[in-house]
Amino acid sequence: MSAPTRWPLERVLFLMSGTVTILSVILAITVSPWFLILTAFVGVSQWMYVAFGDCPSSFVMRKIFKLEGCAR
Repeated sequence: MSAPTRWPLERVLFLMSGTVTILSVILAITVSPWFLILTAFVGVSQWMYVAFGDCPSSFVMRKIFKLEGCAR
């Protein structure tokens, strides 16, 4: 049996952004439309990652969880 492999940074970021987007839409429908600001933050973070190679979540994942990206 082989050792479990760690997910690359990009895969974790996709998981996080998809989860937060779905959660914020559900909260916007059920609680308040102000939760769509969270969706906008996810979109801006994705643009930052594409443009600069880093976003707030990628800093945390690299520093705390020691994740490495496969695209670098």
